Amino acid sequence: MCEFNTFSIVARCRRTERLGVAVATAVPAVGAVCPYIRSGIGVGSTQSWMNPYLAFDVLQAMATGATAQEALDEVIAADDGRALRQIGVVDAAGRAAAWSGADCTTWFGQVVDDGFAVQGNMLIGAETIDAMVSAFTGSDAADLDERLMLALEAADEAGGDKRGKQSAAIRVHGPEAYAIIDARVDEHVEPVAELRRVLEIVRLQAVPFVMGMPRRDSAAGAAPPEVTAMLALSPPQRPGGGGRALSR
Repeated sequence: MCEFNTFSIVARCRRTERLGVAVATAVPAVGAVCPYIRSGIGVGSTQSWMNPYLAFDVLQAMATGATAQEALDEVIAADDGRALRQIGVVDAAGRAAAWSGADCTTWFGQVVDDGFAVQGNMLIGAETIDAMVSAFTGSDAADLDERLMLALEAADEAGGDKRGKQSAAIRVHGPEAYAIIDARVDEHVEPVAELRRVLEIVRLQAVPFVMGMPRRDSAAGAAPPEVTAMLALSPPQRPGGGGRALSR
């Protein structure tokens, strides 16, 4: 287990039914250990003195029919370290739940609402959580990845983790088992701002490829020619740029 003092949002889009999570912290590689999604089942972010098995077990309980709250109640009750844990979850129907143990590092708190949960610990104060909620609820017409990104940016501007900044991540799933977007900044002086830059490139270069990948309910076909042509270019020549051309 590892202490991840951080802020995160887990959510479901009512329009597309996609599930997503965004998270940032002053510890490296947060995207590798805090966010978890099972397509069509639910999403969670486990943090503070984190226990990844809470997320695994919550998602498994939801897969067998439990609501987000029922699943969370079950796994938290079985965890002897529950006072140190923080976790937010949303199920495939958009029902949200969260837990913040009494021994999470202050300031800590959470907001649970229709379709999303926001949680954080070792924060400057409640303004970080409030900013995330306002940014997310105020952008209802946008796609889920953009709403999550806006929530991270609002939290970052409001103060965020009181130790500083180091990593950030955003992940979104649709109906397939694989992610539509899985963008991470594992170590950076401005991880949320860098995640915005990376996300824009991912949208332009990676998402078109992912959307053409094989699906469970349809036969695998060739990659769309326009996507193949785009990815055949050196990275700086593609939409959004980025990367580096091979020196010859």
